Amino acid sequence: MSVDVTGRISGSGGRVAAEESFSAECKVMLDKCQEMPYNVSMIKTYTSKALEAFATKGDGSKLPVQNHNRVRRILLTLDAATKPEDMNVPGFRFHGLSTKPKRYAVDASGNYRVTWAWDDDDAIDVNIEDYH
Repeated sequence: MSVDVTGRISGSGGRVAAEESFSAECKVMLDKCQEMPYNVSMIKTYTSKALEAFATKGDGSKLPVQNHNRVRRILLTLDAATKPEDMNVPGFRFHGLSTKPKRYAVDASGNYRVTWAWDDDDAIDVNIEDYH
């Protein structure tokens, strides 16, 4: 004797019936799910072609840093940010640069920094550079 997903007790074939019932219920739930139309990037422009290729295609072969995972985390955080201060997370060493127009930076690796400017709610002119 066994108990299926719906709580009904059945004989030796109950497990098969439960799996079929569970499978059918899952299919119904999945059929009702729809893909979200949201796919808007907050990063509008890149200055570095290597960084853009990494962000769009995952090709890090031209990046000047070896720690691609850190650069990926920086770009994902920057893409989710709605203001520059959202990048002020532990380990990024977020800081503003004294430039006109105002630019911001976080540590990527060694002397390299990911830098960007801000326009309304979007990051623009995202670059990876050694400015030391």
